[in-house]
Amino acid sequence: MMGLFNLRGISGQIAALVVVSIAALHLIITAGFLLHRPDQAEPPPDRGHGTLVTAVQLLGAAPASERPRLSADIARAFPQLGIEILPPGPMPAADEAGGFNPHGLQRRLGHDYRIIALASDSGRKLSIGLPDGMMISANILPDRPRPPFLGGPWMMTLLFAVISVTLLGLWAARALTAPLSSFARAAESFSLNGGAAPLPERGPEEIRSVARALNRMRERISGLIDDRTKMLAAISHDLRTPITRMRLRSEFIEDETHRGRMLDDLDQMRSMLESVLSFLRNGNRLEAMTLADIASTLQLITDQFADIGRKVAYDGPAHAMATVRPDDLHRAVTNLVENAVRFGAEAVIRLRVAADHLTIDVEDDGPGISDALKQNMLQPFVRGDEARNMDETAGFGLGLSITNAIATAHGGTLSLHDRQPHGLVVRIRLPVRQQSERCAA
Repeated sequence: MMGLFNLRGISGQIAALVVVSIAALHLIITAGFLLHRPDQAEPPPDRGHGTLVTAVQLLGAAPASERPRLSADIARAFPQLGIEILPPGPMPAADEAGGFNPHGLQRRLGHDYRIIALASDSGRKLSIGLPDGMMISANILPDRPRPPFLGGPWMMTLLFAVISVTLLGLWAARALTAPLSSFARAAESFSLNGGAAPLPERGPEEIRSVARALNRMRERISGLIDDRTKMLAAISHDLRTPITRMRLRSEFIEDETHRGRMLDDLDQMRSMLESVLSFLRNGNRLEAMTLADIASTLQLITDQFADIGRKVAYDGPAHAMATVRPDDLHRAVTNLVENAVRFGAEAVIRLRVAADHLTIDVEDDGPGISDALKQNMLQPFVRGDEARNMDETAGFGLGLSITNAIATAHGGTLSLHDRQPHGLVVRIRLPVRQQSERCAA
């Protein structure tokens, strides 16, 4: 219950929003009530009947000789009544379809006066007979239209209240969710190399608590990774000495077959240690971002493999600038080309550049990888199926993992696709411009 009164928490802020919205709604309705005062009933409109009754009664009470002057004065004072003295003659014909019921005027004037509704092009017109028989004509003002329902004061007040409360709710909802959005962006840019800033500890108390907990978890994860790297580095350093001694002792083996197998096993152990350490270092030590010519880097890789007799071709523009980590990208593409020429006769490096991203495809004509293993191939120490795993000493399943880690560190992706009629296409998709958080890393 006390949480509802804690304005530092989400529940307290939502409760405060509800209270403020209700108070604002009441204030708006009260202001509309005070302005329009619906409790004070307006007098019913008489369409000028009171003035007409008074004028007719004055004419009826005045002498016949004074009536022309008096009617002229009334016409000047109240031209909308249109009072005129009719010449003597027969009674005018009544308008039965006029729709006007003169009984209300008849009651106010009395039985000494006769009222007849006349037909008129300009509107409703009456013929009134005075007690002495003189006839006068007068106009009946048209009914004042009632204000439309949507234009009434209460409806306008209600619409204003709904719009105001809705805008207040949208503003408050944005204020409450803004910390969550920044929290999600910071969590998305989280990395183990320590380059990303800690999660912002702001907003309601619950969000600040989660941010503090995740920051502590980040520190613990980084510490565990550092400890793992240091432990494996120490093990690798300690193993190099006995491996070296075993290699020296292997030279004294007289049987050449056994000596060759022993030296191959020792070389494989050393290569495995170097590959594992290289994979760990790549995950923790990232190169700084810089503007580089991607096309030149890919052409350099193509020339390097061509120099050692491999069939590698480049297909793409002569120059393409992007913000990358040049050495890491060189290493990633080199790993892919090594796999391509290892399992196929030739490889092609293709570069395609768009407005906001670039795509690097490394194609080979080898046996390819089955669909069931494509996703697992990006995991460390996972090698392909038997078709691509002809030589057990060819690798340790870290090449694609390292390349995937480099692509992810660039904010990009790595995916595997089939090549027709056979072979594999490894695709790296990278953004041309890096976000400021990644550049800082």
